[in-house]
Amino acid sequence: MAKKKQNLTEALKKYFGFDKFKGDQEAIIQNVLDGNDTFVLMPTGGGKSLCYQLPSLLMDGTAIVISPLIALMKNQVDVISSMSEEGTAHYLNSSLNKSAIDQVKADIMAGKTKLLYVAPESLTKDENVEFLRQAKISFYAIDEAHCISEWGHDFRPEYRRIRPIINEIGKAPVIALTATATDKVRTDIKKNLGILDAAEFKSSFNRPNLYYEVRSKTQDVDKDIIKFIKQHPGKSGIIYCLSRKKVEELAEVLKANDIKAAPYHAGLDSALRSQTQDDFLMEEIDVIVATIAFGMGIDKPDVRFVIHYDIPKSLEGYYQETGRAGRDGGEGMCITFYAQKDLQKLDKFMEGKPVAEQDIGRQLLAETAAYAESSVCRRKMLLNYFGETYDKDNCQNCDNCLHPKTKIEAKDQLLMVLQAIHALKENFRSDYIIDFVSGHETEELLAHKHQDHELFGVGEKTEKKYWNPVVRQALIAGYLKKDVENYGLLKLTSAGKKFMKNPESFMIVEDHEYNEDYDSSVDHEGGTSALDPTLSAMLKDLRKKVSKKLGRPPYVIFQDVSIEQMATDYPVTLEELKNIQGVGEGKVRQPYAKDFVSLIKRYCDENEIERHSDLRVRTVAKKSILKVKIIQAIDRQIALDDIATAQGLEFDELLDEVEAIVYSGTKLNIDYFLEEVMDEDHVDDIYDYFAESETDSLEDALQELGAECSEDEIRLVRIKFLSEMAN
Repeated sequence: MAKKKQNLTEALKKYFGFDKFKGDQEAIIQNVLDGNDTFVLMPTGGGKSLCYQLPSLLMDGTAIVISPLIALMKNQVDVISSMSEEGTAHYLNSSLNKSAIDQVKADIMAGKTKLLYVAPESLTKDENVEFLRQAKISFYAIDEAHCISEWGHDFRPEYRRIRPIINEIGKAPVIALTATATDKVRTDIKKNLGILDAAEFKSSFNRPNLYYEVRSKTQDVDKDIIKFIKQHPGKSGIIYCLSRKKVEELAEVLKANDIKAAPYHAGLDSALRSQTQDDFLMEEIDVIVATIAFGMGIDKPDVRFVIHYDIPKSLEGYYQETGRAGRDGGEGMCITFYAQKDLQKLDKFMEGKPVAEQDIGRQLLAETAAYAESSVCRRKMLLNYFGETYDKDNCQNCDNCLHPKTKIEAKDQLLMVLQAIHALKENFRSDYIIDFVSGHETEELLAHKHQDHELFGVGEKTEKKYWNPVVRQALIAGYLKKDVENYGLLKLTSAGKKFMKNPESFMIVEDHEYNEDYDSSVDHEGGTSALDPTLSAMLKDLRKKVSKKLGRPPYVIFQDVSIEQMATDYPVTLEELKNIQGVGEGKVRQPYAKDFVSLIKRYCDENEIERHSDLRVRTVAKKSILKVKIIQAIDRQIALDDIATAQGLEFDELLDEVEAIVYSGTKLNIDYFLEEVMDEDHVDDIYDYFAESETDSLEDALQELGAECSEDEIRLVRIKFLSEMAN
């Protein structure tokens, strides 16, 4: 055996230039060489690919690597080709033309090809099955094996067909590899591949170099992300969004703010995706904004941050995506933006799917929500999810550990929960148990007639917000476990039963309360860019003077929202003023615009205010094409209701767009439409009201004029007034 080990180390040095193996790599490779089925659970960055690459170079025949992404195949083939002249690596997929496919097949038959990467879709094609039956197969490697399981974060039905196809091509050992899988997913994979007796190699899921943080997702999330990136200049990062639309919008915003970024999603042309990937690897671009289609198998060790713009659908997905940071063992910052309305959106997407699929999806979502909302060490929660115990109380490398909350005693509450689970025969999920102990009569609870149980409402004096942390932290502490096979029902452990007989202190930390309307101008490193009240007052004084001089109401000069942003971001040039909400080219061309930036500059100089340029976000007009179409249609005097129909908008949505156009300084003449739909006296009355009013508030106008004028009429005349007076 010692001789074999020596040979493996020599082979490692010869082919890959490494002096020693990482973790279980050597034992895994030896198991494959011995012709045994193998199951490998190894976090991203642990060196999974070497576990099949090295044995393929040492064995007779061709190893087939089944992989879900064309991008991954190209990347790995390039890596192998650069490392070894002896072992040819190829891929077989839909991106190849006929002559390229013929060349691949010729190399395989000549015994030159040691590694053949195929997508599961290509593997199942009759002509490929027929061809591979003639080849000598050394072993099959199933990469990203979690794709087999419906409980995995990236289930792909075609992965379920791999075993029958292997049986058709010819028997050979199987090695299944994944970077993330719970016990449930692991069993599912082995069962489906028919390798229940496979030797299992499980590495620790702990990545001590990764920093985990969850932030509240507010309206200023783009600004928060730009600020973060500017604080880490030149560093490589990936930002994950759930929708392709958001990927493209955010990439444009980043580029507008001088960040070298590019979008990446499955809807883009494959040549462009390939180019973007190469540019990222070659550091031509710093940031990729992507759907989860990006990153699988991309061998870039120095990704320094991974940002989740949207909360992921499962903790497995989250773990794998964050795992793409700091693969070299260096810095890796994992920042996630969380809003409960995003969870609701994801939940809504499940409607219409089969009931079983919805149930799995909702259980996975609940785990993600628990992770985001909990104040417990994030590392401890993640490892617990994957069935691993983390003994330290403070990891020193997550937001919850760096800013710990005060612990509170919850011995009585835990006892109530354990007794309730026992009384209800361990037959219910967490939400049901919480409703039961807190005395909340839901439809489900009433259907089971549990409102009559003597323990119903036993904890009604405890605030409801405490129950989730009690249950979550009892799971981590080992008093409870979840039966994932059976709808996530809560079960008592032996430690839980022991606690019921002999209760002891149980300290918990409260969950975070995410307020999506909170002031995100207070940053997460203690600094602040909050509104400057002194400057705000000075700007409002200046606005009053200008309004008196021009004989126009103050809101016509600049809206309050614009003044507030000026007093937060300190724009000192006309170019910077354009980045302020409600200020467009038209406003900047007004003579008084210079007075405002001069006042701000003078104020900053006199008070030695250090302006953070990274806080001033240049926005990209998401609806600029729509706005241009509306302006052109109004110039051609097309009726506004017809414009709305043509653009697929409700009439009030069109008015929203038109208001935004005139507020930002563009002049529009809608007299032709007003003459058609409104009485001239009505128009004059509303116009006079706005000329004398101190506010452009629609509510105030409705109160004053509502008896005689409709909301649409008031809005239409307000548009005319603002266009003529402000622009």
